[in-house]
Amino acid sequence: MNQKITYDLPNGITLEIKREDLLHPFISGNKFRKLKYNLLQAKAEKQESVLTFGGAYSNHIAAVAYAGKEQGFKTIGVIRGDELGDKIVENPTLHFAQECGMQFKFITREAYRLKTEPDFITNLKDKFGSFYLVPEGGTNEYAVKGCEEILTEEDASCDYVCCAVGTGCTISGIINSAFPHQKVLGFPALKGDFLKDEIRKFAANENWELITDYHFGGYGKVNEELIQFINQFYKQTQVPLDPIYTGKMVFGVIDLIQKDYFPHNSKILLIHTGGLQGIQGMNTLLKKKNKTVIQFQ
Repeated sequence: MNQKITYDLPNGITLEIKREDLLHPFISGNKFRKLKYNLLQAKAEKQESVLTFGGAYSNHIAAVAYAGKEQGFKTIGVIRGDELGDKIVENPTLHFAQECGMQFKFITREAYRLKTEPDFITNLKDKFGSFYLVPEGGTNEYAVKGCEEILTEEDASCDYVCCAVGTGCTISGIINSAFPHQKVLGFPALKGDFLKDEIRKFAANENWELITDYHFGGYGKVNEELIQFINQFYKQTQVPLDPIYTGKMVFGVIDLIQKDYFPHNSKILLIHTGGLQGIQGMNTLLKKKNKTVIQFQ
């Protein structure tokens, strides 16, 4: 569903937000889209187990764990950080995934860098048996196909479509399905410009641009200004934003509006890609540092 955002904006600009976070209570936003066709393929291959990769507070790990429980798959999570093995209960994401039945393999960060190597995958099959492999973040052609279904006819009136960018999968699907007059703006949560090549693997159109000024220091990094913005946005709109992806994207869009980046009377669509389960973990870290926490309920 699309929700109009009543925000004090200049130049006749209007905002709508597509509430992909409301698609499912636990398989949220773009994770729902990415897993849809991957799990259909796993069933077509008659696989009983799904294996994937992620970090300590991964939205993807949580979504795969619940989707496996819901659809009858055994799930295996290869987790970056061997020190997390005895901290499952105090980590809300990993604890949730374990409660959903996910089995874990904790590995060092050095070993994690080898996760796409054939020998690494062979060793996982020796340990766990046959499985359907979903890449880190869910990014493959099946995930892009799912993300191509985010935009619908009701979005045709918008001039700009804005979304957060992690692996590049979601924006690739949006680029492929955007209407001819629309421009797609991506707001990377990571430092660097390397994502362009990843996006071009799946998206042929040129109707897009990456805005790289709003990562707040890199993946998982936040500051007081961002947290205050997320809380103010929630107070004004009742739309919760996560601090890793969507919060940074919305902050960036509002800032660009104030800087006259968009033409007068532009209609901008924000894609809420979910990820709200990560707020609990972030708030745990913020409390330890006596920082302001995120309001989301």
